[in-house]
Amino acid sequence: FPSLSGNDNSEALPESIPSAPGTLPHFMEEPDDAYIIKSNPIVLRCKAMPAMQIFFKCNGEWVHQNEHVSEESMDETTGLKVREVFINVTRQQVEDFHGPEDYWCQCVAWSHLGTSKSRKASVRIAYLRKNFEQDPQGKEVPIEGMIVLHCRPPEGVPAAEVEWLKNEEPIDSNLDENIDTRADHNLIIRQARLSDSGNYTCMAANIVAKRRSMSATVVVYVNGGWSSWTEWSNCNARCGRGWQKRSRTCTNPAPLNGGAFCEGMSVQKITCTSLCPVDGNWEVWSEWSVCSPECEHLRVRECIAPPPRNGGKYCEGLSQESENCTEGLCIQDKKPLHEIKSQNIETASDIALYSGLGAAVIAVAVLVVGVTLYRRSQSEYGVDVIDSSALTGGFQTFNFKTVRQGNSLLLNSSLQPDLTVSRTYSGPICLQDPMDKELMTESSLFNPLSDIKVKVQSSFMVSLGVTERAEYHGKGHSGTFPHGNSRAFGTMQARNKATYIQNLSSISTRSELKTTAIFGHLGGRLVVPNTGVSLLIPHGAIPEESSWEIYLAITQKESSLQPEGTDVLLGPEVTCGPSELAVSTPFALTIPHCAEVNSEHWNIHLKKRSQQGKWEEVMSVEEETTSCYCLLDPYACHILLNSFGTYALIGEPISDCAVRQLKVAVFGCLSCNSLDYNLRVYCMDNTPCAFQEVVLDERLQGGQLLEEPKLLHFQGNTFSLQISVLDIPPFLWRIKPFTACQEVPFSRVWCSSQKPLHCAFSLERYTPATTQLSCKICVRQVKGHEQILQIQTSILENERETIAFFAHDDSNFPAQMGPKAFKIPYSIRQRICATFDTPNAKGKDWQMLAQKNSINRNLSYFATQSSPSAVILDLWEARHQHDGDLDSLACALEEIGRTHSKISDITETETEEPDFNYSRQNGL
Repeated sequence: FPSLSGNDNSEALPESIPSAPGTLPHFMEEPDDAYIIKSNPIVLRCKAMPAMQIFFKCNGEWVHQNEHVSEESMDETTGLKVREVFINVTRQQVEDFHGPEDYWCQCVAWSHLGTSKSRKASVRIAYLRKNFEQDPQGKEVPIEGMIVLHCRPPEGVPAAEVEWLKNEEPIDSNLDENIDTRADHNLIIRQARLSDSGNYTCMAANIVAKRRSMSATVVVYVNGGWSSWTEWSNCNARCGRGWQKRSRTCTNPAPLNGGAFCEGMSVQKITCTSLCPVDGNWEVWSEWSVCSPECEHLRVRECIAPPPRNGGKYCEGLSQESENCTEGLCIQDKKPLHEIKSQNIETASDIALYSGLGAAVIAVAVLVVGVTLYRRSQSEYGVDVIDSSALTGGFQTFNFKTVRQGNSLLLNSSLQPDLTVSRTYSGPICLQDPMDKELMTESSLFNPLSDIKVKVQSSFMVSLGVTERAEYHGKGHSGTFPHGNSRAFGTMQARNKATYIQNLSSISTRSELKTTAIFGHLGGRLVVPNTGVSLLIPHGAIPEESSWEIYLAITQKESSLQPEGTDVLLGPEVTCGPSELAVSTPFALTIPHCAEVNSEHWNIHLKKRSQQGKWEEVMSVEEETTSCYCLLDPYACHILLNSFGTYALIGEPISDCAVRQLKVAVFGCLSCNSLDYNLRVYCMDNTPCAFQEVVLDERLQGGQLLEEPKLLHFQGNTFSLQISVLDIPPFLWRIKPFTACQEVPFSRVWCSSQKPLHCAFSLERYTPATTQLSCKICVRQVKGHEQILQIQTSILENERETIAFFAHDDSNFPAQMGPKAFKIPYSIRQRICATFDTPNAKGKDWQMLAQKNSINRNLSYFATQSSPSAVILDLWEARHQHDGDLDSLACALEEIGRTHSKISDITETETEEPDFNYSRQNGL
């Protein structure tokens, strides 16, 4: 036996120990595996029967005898000796052991027949690390989706057990079949419910400690679903063409916990036609009936010509009439009817007398009023009127004073015209007809006319005065001025500018862009510069011998028109007036719009503001009506109207594919900190007036346009807009983290109500020596169109390349009166109208003229006009105010076929007109 004393002289175990004969030791208790917690020692115990001695062996070496604690007893049943032994194992002993296995111990028991060995019990130091190997991660899952939360507990001895908490409450998977926590410490929820939303925590614990993971937030969301469509509403038009709609709501189910809103339109509209109510009308009276015994005869009529239909009114009046049929000679109740009381005769005589006196008084009053008006008109028009023919005639070079040259966009009401700078305009200014020209001597054209006051003498001139300097003494557009009014409207040095009168102070206000001018029988054109808004007054629309101050304005403040739902204000709110002016032929109002024209995706309406401030629908663009006419071009709507007022275009998207065209522009400027450079990206309606508003704002901030604007097709599909800065030079410029990309919600872009969208980015250069900036601006709609603007610019103003703002700068002549306002000479226009207004066997020729000019809809409107061809040509003038494409009109006339012989006459006429500067190549 090995020594157990720990030294060489220790006692050896005896080879045999007295015991009951014939029995080996049987272990009643063997040592168990144990863990040392912190610094506390553990106790290993061993119990055997029959056993004379029991000793422990650890890691192959006997434990010293002194370290054993032994107890001896007798088994009462068998009478055999039972021995139990204990030893302590310390943390130090385990840490000092460096074997290939864990620290282990076993006990050996002796009897007379031999020895028995127990199982090996391992002893390990228990611990649990602090950090989880994998924390659960938060999730957003749709309802009825599967949720899997992973958890890998910290390393530990013994291995940690995992428990899950939801909102700090333990989860018992035995109570909920939908939850499983057995799979490798993971939490699995098979079908997510709304009640499963919460904060989940993984708890790891062993005999040493407990550890908590980071909490994971689980959100169970519900995507919105559409309810069923409602029934179609009644047709909104009581008579004729209108629309009816149906709606649905995103409540089946409603979106919860951040779930997506329903995709698609909540309202659908379709056109409808209502039967117009027909009021009843009486038929003619029947013949009188035979005279009755009561000396009366009857006649009747019925309300059947036509009868009332579709809710129309019944006829007013009596359906039966009776009267005496014997002229008073019939005897009733034995008395002659002609024996009328004298009192009744006297009453009838009095009535006749008073009626005659009243008629005489009225006749005298009418005569007095007529004489007064006649004398007044004679005194007003018969004095101080000179022949104005000296101011009409050919085309001459002239000089006139104008405002100091500058950008027309920078209009300010505080700036007064600088009349010290002169600008000379040479060449033909108007297109006059040979029949209107009068031969004039050179002296009559160029002799100064200073200090001569001229009033309107005929329909061809407006009130004006001629002095050395151009002045304007008129007020705003609040008043109208009929022909012959005695108030002065200022003077101008050059006769060709005499009719051009504009109120500069009124168009320079920020809240309203406005242009005014005085027009007469010759008509003309009024333009709000660089906005795309214009007004064409046709020749003859204003009565002869009268002139009116007409104004055209754009409201830049917040529009009072608030579209409903997803409806969009497609262009500016435009006002023209005065409202009391009645025109004999329709005028043409041009309003720019930002819709991509497609009748399958848009339903576009024209609305007018009433005197009470309410907006009323005038018509739908696709509607057939004879009250007005709308022609929708890709970027503008040309409207033929008979009454002045405030108008606006509203777009109603009828599908997700409806496109609102946005213009994307980038401006830049140095900030107060010289190292910073600001980029401002604008997304505005693709209309000139919206761009002009942005340009005015940027001019005040010192911004410069860095790249030519681009067009973005923004769809009405509820997806947002993303604007980001890309490819910034890394060692020259930097941008703040997480600011290089900005996202704008769909509703902010779609329902902007004419206010431009603006996103700003601040870039910082590392050194002042950096003067060049190169980057890209990406503007894209999620799942939609994308535009990239390449920025390559110098941040120094003197080195920056200037980019033009507007393709057509029409700020020099916002108003043109008379023949110079029209592209087609008046004599040629008259000949075209005379040719095409005449019907022939094949139908109305003006219809062919309309079709060749792409006017194919609502031709009934033109049929109601006194000269359909004239209205068609007015519409052509409105559409071609910038290009003046007379060649296309000539081709249209040639294609019709009837005008082949007349085309050559027109061409010869133009050859004889040296002042008409269009060649056959460029026009008629």
